[in-house]
Amino acid sequence: MKAIKYIVMLLFLGSIFACSNDKKTASTSNEDLKYTCSMHPQIIEDKMGKCPICTMNLVKVSQQQNSKGLSLMENQIKLANIKTIKIGENGFEDKKLINARLVNNPLNTQIISSKFSGRVDRLYFQESGVRVTKGQALYKIYSEELLTLQKDYILNLKQQKAFPQEKIYQNLLTAAKNKLSLYGYSNQQINALASKNQTNPYIMVYAPISGVITELNINEGQYVNEGSTVFKLENFDSIWVEADLYSSEIGEIKVGQAIEILVAGFENQPINSEVEFVSPQLNDNSQILTIRTSIKNPNNNFQVGMQANISFAYFSKNNGLTLPNDAVLRDESGSHVWIKTNKSDFEYRMVEILSENDKSILIKSGINKGEEVVTSGAYLLSSEYFLKKGGGMTM
Repeated sequence: MKAIKYIVMLLFLGSIFACSNDKKTASTSNEDLKYTCSMHPQIIEDKMGKCPICTMNLVKVSQQQNSKGLSLMENQIKLANIKTIKIGENGFEDKKLINARLVNNPLNTQIISSKFSGRVDRLYFQESGVRVTKGQALYKIYSEELLTLQKDYILNLKQQKAFPQEKIYQNLLTAAKNKLSLYGYSNQQINALASKNQTNPYIMVYAPISGVITELNINEGQYVNEGSTVFKLENFDSIWVEADLYSSEIGEIKVGQAIEILVAGFENQPINSEVEFVSPQLNDNSQILTIRTSIKNPNNNFQVGMQANISFAYFSKNNGLTLPNDAVLRDESGSHVWIKTNKSDFEYRMVEILSENDKSILIKSGINKGEEVVTSGAYLLSSEYFLKKGGGMTM
């Protein structure tokens, strides 16, 4: 791809600079003439021939290695679309991007277990993945043990009414009522039992929260024991976002640090959040550290298991010399830019990079505030330099 890029540039440059170069022919002695390869400028010969690497015909160049600049005519600058900006001090922020994943928030998980032994007489939901709302009936269970507790409550209620002055009967009635409450009877059901004076071995179990059934461990007609897990409900209105850091990155993030979350498929909806948890120890097997935050998901658009990205700033500078990414060129000798020294002259300058992000580059040294740097057409200037000078950039 790099070779194709240079070929296209050279062909374009040939059309741009040919006319003006013809007008600026000067008498050059034969000993100053050198020949180089358009694709491999490190090849320099004293006479016409072919490149020993790619066998292309060598082209004539003017050997002026001490010069770091180019002089272009006004029409050349326009044709090459060369544009510049004046360097000033700007704020700079470098962000790190790490992979993340959406996981279930266990704080919103509800395990529904049977509070007594009995037979599931009616199961209102018979598959997982179904959404239920708080207070919705889940199943109806028949229990001999529940029937015994109801009879005990009615008996103690009668005794308390017969001997209202006896404290012991009041205590027995309270104990019987508490047992029914522990088995899932509501105050409304207990009051109905007291007013009707009629036992009912069936009890309805209702959803304590709204959510999705993720586990269903019973079938209609099945007997369950006290403490058996019957349902597992997950509420996804709030979910966790977890990411892993290497041990060398631990110092770059902390609890409360601002982050931006991009969920796969929803990249146009960035979520601003902050780190809520940093694991206090590394994973023994992978030597990575887990960080976590939570995000709202009221419409359940985000699904557990989705991939995401977390970005956070780990380096910033309020006043620094910054350049657009296209202004800085890189080769085997380092990084360099083109400086406009006057109306028609350009000079390349080696620079040292302090940091960079996806939009700009923070320069450590090599240029000064107020200088005019080429932002568009820098590649064309470098290619023309190769053709004229017959070699790469030199210090």
